[in-house]
Amino acid sequence: MAEAELSNQVALVTGAARRIGRSIALTLAATGAHVVVNYNTSQAEAQQTVRAIEQKGVRAVALQGDLSRPAEVQRLVAAAEEQLGPVDILVNNAGVFAPGEWHEVTEADWDIFLGANLKAQFYCAQAVAAEMKQRGRGKIVNLASLGGLEPWPNYIPYCVTKAGVIMLTRCLARALAPEVQVNAVAPGTIQFPGEEPDERYTRRAPLRKTGKAEDIARAVLFLCTGSDFITGQVLIVDGGYSLT
Repeated sequence: MAEAELSNQVALVTGAARRIGRSIALTLAATGAHVVVNYNTSQAEAQQTVRAIEQKGVRAVALQGDLSRPAEVQRLVAAAEEQLGPVDILVNNAGVFAPGEWHEVTEADWDIFLGANLKAQFYCAQAVAAEMKQRGRGKIVNLASLGGLEPWPNYIPYCVTKAGVIMLTRCLARALAPEVQVNAVAPGTIQFPGEEPDERYTRRAPLRKTGKAEDIARAVLFLCTGSDFITGQVLIVDGGYSLT
């Protein structure tokens, strides 16, 4: 893909201060996009990500927001448009992941998972989609998970909300067509520096390895640049783990 394929486009990446979100933000920036680095509590890491993006010769801004609140999302998008311009690409990456025995899951747990993993993705899409449709183009990529496709008994709120992300992706793809393409990426286990290897995962996965943040970032980039004939799909990036 050409180095400036996203030149002068604006990408809003939620939860972009660190880990997968940071990698996605840097990858889109390397392809020419100006990037809104959204964060909730990781302000210092968000500013570091902004500086790394700016070194690639594009603009970036860090904007805080609790995405489970519609008013916060509207404020975030308004600030993004004021500072960088209309959003061309939305990557709904922010979310929460935590285990819990089914009999110990509380109402508060459900509120947290639904707010961060599902409602936030809908509110962000809702905030940018009308402008995308009016301008005749736009890309939305939602981060789902293998947990939205497989039953993990110790992660019920997480699995249910990520399954919701998959259906949200399909519904939005229908609702926003033909101007806006909406797809999802479902990562398998992603290994970060300093973490212990997941040997159970590598034994089962046909490719015998876990993924890296860059693997997810490249999948997101493909859905933003690789084709205008893909919508409503879930790209599973798991080393083949889900085949077994």
